[in-house]
Amino acid sequence: MNPVYLDYAADTPPDERVLSVYLHAARTHFANPNSVHQCGIAAKETVRQSLSKIADLLQIRSDEIILTSGASEANNLAVKGIAFANRRRGKHIISTFLEHSSVSGALTFLQEQGWEIDLVNIQPDGTVDLAHLKSLLRQDTVLCAVCAVDSELGTVQPVREIAEILRDYPNCRLHLDATQAIGKIPVTLSYADTASFAPHKFYGLKGSGVLYKKQGIVLEPLIHGGASTTIYRSGTPDAPAAAALAAALQYAHSEFDERLQTVSALNQRLRAYCAQHERIRINSPENAVPHILNVSVSGIKGEEMRRLLDERGVCVSVKSACSVPNTPSRAVMAISHDRKNALSSWRISLSHLTSAQETGQFTGILSQIISEG
Repeated sequence: MNPVYLDYAADTPPDERVLSVYLHAARTHFANPNSVHQCGIAAKETVRQSLSKIADLLQIRSDEIILTSGASEANNLAVKGIAFANRRRGKHIISTFLEHSSVSGALTFLQEQGWEIDLVNIQPDGTVDLAHLKSLLRQDTVLCAVCAVDSELGTVQPVREIAEILRDYPNCRLHLDATQAIGKIPVTLSYADTASFAPHKFYGLKGSGVLYKKQGIVLEPLIHGGASTTIYRSGTPDAPAAAALAAALQYAHSEFDERLQTVSALNQRLRAYCAQHERIRINSPENAVPHILNVSVSGIKGEEMRRLLDERGVCVSVKSACSVPNTPSRAVMAISHDRKNALSSWRISLSHLTSAQETGQFTGILSQIISEG
């Protein structure tokens, strides 16, 4: 029997249509886009067309797109790039307890280099405390880094309101980690100065990503040397990966409503099931994206629950796949202030590919584990 995969927030299977686009481009446009012969020019045109399609879908400019190896690189480029480019204006940065490790790890690195990091409080519904954010802002604040959608709880952050607050601080840039948002909710990247995402979260390929950089924003590059599509990220442009990324984004947009309707119905079914069990606590707020449902089962640590489910053929995550194991969820701690609950928390993440039969198998197995424990 195939495993029941409920970890789509960590990774999604590549769409066969996207794979087809990639293979076609890899066979026909394998040349270096920097080469000036006809094969190189054709590959460069593939990159140009892909960037143009991505820009149209996201309602941004194609020269505001930086192709990267993934969202982790994009986050590092934005956070470190903004910090180093603006170090003479200030060394104060604001972020949250909810950030992916590629953001929090970059901030730890900067802290060790002399930057001052403040973390804004999180409200019980998982959103940023805007009043606390205002109180933390200073004239030497050069960056505010927040996730559009939290990867553990699925909380949707008030990005527009955050951007409006930052307007009074012209030295402060807003970086938006949109990795869990693209394909799940409508996203307006122009509210941010930089924003990151990766297509393997919406049925594209691993090994590619995007950093949106608003026109006029200056970054200190992480990778120097070698021609590319931008001065901010050196390296040979990957024409097939760019074409596949554009295709995955196209399908995510064109099939958005249908996918969302399917996932929402599955989420409501699981919430109803969880509400019937007194030992199950739902951590995700009601206004979270339906793709992510974070829960705790009292008396069973999250890592133990993950193992028990895995042994019975169900794949879930305790936290985001890049998090440090055997530590309490920072996101769940931030909203519940309950260490035991945070240690017991784990994440179910759904897809339009998830079937009602699979969720039925999962709830049956979970009920059995709870009764045994």
